[in-house]
Amino acid sequence: MIATLKGFTQQLVPVNGIKINAVTGGSGPPILLLHGWPETWWEWHHVMPLLAEHFSVVAIDLRGAGFSDCPLDGYDKATMARDAHEVMVVLGHERYAVCGHDIGGMVALPQAAIYREAVTHLAVLDVPLPGWTQWEATTARIWHFSFHMNRDLPERLIHGREYDYVSAFMAERFYDHSTFNPADIEIYAKAMALPGRTRGGMEWYRTLNADDAAALEYKKRPLEIPVLGLGGEQRFGPHMVPMLKEFAANVMGGSIARCSHYVADERPDEVVAALIDFLKPN
Repeated sequence: MIATLKGFTQQLVPVNGIKINAVTGGSGPPILLLHGWPETWWEWHHVMPLLAEHFSVVAIDLRGAGFSDCPLDGYDKATMARDAHEVMVVLGHERYAVCGHDIGGMVALPQAAIYREAVTHLAVLDVPLPGWTQWEATTARIWHFSFHMNRDLPERLIHGREYDYVSAFMAERFYDHSTFNPADIEIYAKAMALPGRTRGGMEWYRTLNADDAAALEYKKRPLEIPVLGLGGEQRFGPHMVPMLKEFAANVMGGSIARCSHYVADERPDEVVAALIDFLKPN
């Protein structure tokens, strides 16, 4: 099954030496949505139709995921940010908002820091960010970071067991399991089983030490654009605003009640309401 969403079209966009799968729809000011691991653009499928009533919505598969290319290198978050920025430029969006969840949030931050003339607003959803003063202490307690950083071993162990791994991984990070749809898990697992995609996702983690060093440089020039930090109250919600204040001067946000890590799956209405309020003209 190939995931499709009514009112949206998919296309492969050639950027930065590779092709990125982009899903587009709606009209109005542009917003770019960046997914996390182990998901694809489909992470946003509850959110996108609601946002499309107000915005031109672009959701992409990150390099190494879904139907985007999975080259051998380029998984540092600055290179992935360049992928995402160039997609927006090719689609005609010279200035845009960007919203990233999980690994997508780790891409969105350097995107805002590097392409300051293009990114108008930054939203980061439920993720510890490289460069944060509590980065090492926090990630040391999250088992999959060190597991995914291992060379070759995760690919070997996950091969043929993609559904088992994705379903167990995501179940651990849901608070409201009534929002946990096995059909979505099937979409993510089948995407991960495509050639090279498990490795692509692992490469996102294998660059994190370099990403941490790069992020320390971004902090030397704090962002001046509006920044929204949101997370599940059962996961990173309480940390999002103070963490982002290390990178930006104008930060708002907080926690989403009765929610854990997968905020766009568990509480899409709250995410949309927060984004609409955040992006509305002053």
